[in-house]
Amino acid sequence: MRFLINWLINAAALWLTAWLIPGIVVDGTRALLLAALVIGLVNAIVKPVLVFLTFPITLLTLGIFYLVLNGLLFYLAAAITPGFRLSGFGAAFLGALVMSIVGLLLHAIVPGD
Repeated sequence: MRFLINWLINAAALWLTAWLIPGIVVDGTRALLLAALVIGLVNAIVKPVLVFLTFPITLLTLGIFYLVLNGLLFYLAAAITPGFRLSGFGAAFLGALVMSIVGLLLHAIVPGD
């Protein structure tokens, strides 16, 4: 049940992000749900490895590279998912930032375990 709630929160955050940022396009509900799933899987599987590998550069940049890494992972999810397109890295960077903030707020509102 928790997986389903997190997936729907990510989908709502992605929908709001696509609505707010003009460089992000999601073609319908199916693409939105699939993109939310892919973003969740990329964040669960690929992100920990990349965070570990890029720790020295993240440390040198005082954590700012972590934001770039989030943008790259958002861009990767868009490359994998049909119907989810980005106009460039700027849209990916802003999209990852906005989606993180919106997701954080939605997770705070929706009761969990």
